[in-house]
Amino acid sequence: MTAMNTVTSTDAIATLQAALERGAALRPKVGGFPYLAESLRQAGVTHCRMTVPANAFLYRTTQGNVVLQGEPLITGFAPAPPFNRDAVIAALRADQAGETTFPEFVRSCWSAGITWYEVDTTTRTCTYHGSDDETYTEPYPAAVLPDAH
Repeated sequence: MTAMNTVTSTDAIATLQAALERGAALRPKVGGFPYLAESLRQAGVTHCRMTVPANAFLYRTTQGNVVLQGEPLITGFAPAPPFNRDAVIAALRADQAGETTFPEFVRSCWSAGITWYEVDTTTRTCTYHGSDDETYTEPYPAAVLPDAH
């Protein structure tokens, strides 16, 4: 790894951390996801992929890609739950209404058969994927953030 790659990777991590903190601070309890997504977009995040059972994120950014490993939902072997579109939508609506924490939302996604999801900050969409290639895509509204100073 060259020094340039190290600096870029370090910068990407610092920029991502700042964007996540800003988004968390600005997002309202109800309908808050677009604020977080906009903070990420403004920081150069183009896509965010979440592998649900591993609780691991891959952030694709203009400064370099960053992985964030959370506490896995499962370890070892486990059956993948079947995809349930209605349960996916119910999990989304509960989250959008501010009725769940993020860990509860992730568990609901897993129970609904979501193995991974991807946020595209350019098109403002979230696509949820089941283990047999089922998908559900939902757009999210634009959010206007106050200027960062």
